[in-house]
Amino acid sequence: MVLLVPEAGVEPVSDALVELDALSVSVEDADALTPSEQALFGEPGMPAPKAGWNRSRVVALFPTEAGAREAAALLVFQDFFEGCEVLGVQAVAEQDWVRLTQSQFDPVEITPTFWIVPTWHEPPAAAREVIRLDPGLAFGTGTHPTTRMCLRWTAHHGVEGKRVLDYGCGSGILAIGAAKFGATDIVAVDIDPAAVESTRLNASANHVSLQSGLPDQARGQFDIVLANILATPLKVLAPLLCEHVRAGGRLVMAGILSRQADELKEAYAPWVSLSVSDEEDGWILMTAEKP
Repeated sequence: MVLLVPEAGVEPVSDALVELDALSVSVEDADALTPSEQALFGEPGMPAPKAGWNRSRVVALFPTEAGAREAAALLVFQDFFEGCEVLGVQAVAEQDWVRLTQSQFDPVEITPTFWIVPTWHEPPAAAREVIRLDPGLAFGTGTHPTTRMCLRWTAHHGVEGKRVLDYGCGSGILAIGAAKFGATDIVAVDIDPAAVESTRLNASANHVSLQSGLPDQARGQFDIVLANILATPLKVLAPLLCEHVRAGGRLVMAGILSRQADELKEAYAPWVSLSVSDEEDGWILMTAEKP
């Protein structure tokens, strides 16, 4: 069932759909990809500019078409449904959802010889270094520019034998990449226990050795500190991350938009001099060597 719902009606309509035995309810901007589209989500710690969209497209999935039509008939008589509209009810075709999901993830080239390859694909013939990684709950599959830039930096900057910290590890992809290029003492930490577990499982699947845990497991100083997060938490973490970089070591950060370069430089100025080392699709990689 598809409905058009004004901002005030989204919550009561969604609650009612769940009570009417909907298997799932999703909400999206009804004006997406038009001049009226609104952005609602900013960086962590920043307030949303608005609580909801002016008009939302609400999609509810029901076990049967008859159940969906009955729910639609009941909704139209409710007071909270004023201003809402049922756009239609239609059957969902049977799909092989596993195969459909897999079809959306192809091998990702980091360099001509370094690839991220899902387990259901064979590595390209030119690949000498391969990270086997399937989509999961934690961020980092190699498809995002920030991840690719961090991995490219690792591939080109001689991490062999280095002590490496992956701060905000997500799937563990940056830590695994460091291991593939010879780093020997690798610590990967994240505030999310699911990310820590994902990192552990992905490291095992790639036959590399590293330590994964919560942020308090990051102890001492490192030759290289990798942090692919977002600009706001990176600014907050400036003293902590710089403390973890040994003298002469390198700090490598991503999750930063091009327009945020100056504010990151200013936030880190008391400790290191950041510069832009790479750029892709409006995102930048910033690096520094600690004096």
